[in-house]
Amino acid sequence: MSSPRDRGKSLMESSGSEPPVTPSRYELQKRRDWNTFGQYLKNQRPPVPMSHCSCNHVLDFLRYLDQFGKTKVHVPGCMFYGQPEPPAPCTCPLRQAWGSLDALIGRLRAAYEENGGSPETNPFASGAIRVYLREVRECQAKARGIPYKKKKKKKPTAEIGGGRDDSSSSSSSSFSFS
Repeated sequence: MSSPRDRGKSLMESSGSEPPVTPSRYELQKRRDWNTFGQYLKNQRPPVPMSHCSCNHVLDFLRYLDQFGKTKVHVPGCMFYGQPEPPAPCTCPLRQAWGSLDALIGRLRAAYEENGGSPETNPFASGAIRVYLREVRECQAKARGIPYKKKKKKKPTAEIGGGRDDSSSSSSSSFSFS
């Protein structure tokens, strides 16, 4: 029986008695993300060993990735700021979409622990990362003129409608990322 840490292991590490299992798309992406982050740390001057990685390195990595983004984020001075579908092009920067960054952090958080990191020292699970992602989400929503609706605002109607306890069903809520 394999432990949770063994889920993302490569085919060459499987024992002879088990048939080789093709890694899922998620596992392959997680491995690519982990290798990319590791390479980013190695390219720092001076290089940063993973054991010395902090949430500040993760934040710098997320900011670095913005240069490869494909999502137009209008700045407050842009005449299209707050418009979901601007009628013409503008010079506002391209950034990484919030949903992409959120998914990336989730994969890196899992990869860190699968590669021997402790959950208590996981830099991807830091409160600073959550704050940064929240700020990116809010900034991008304002720039597009589409407010992000928090799920907490739906609680009163659920309590009035059925009087049931929503605490057990809150984790089964689904988000749509497009």
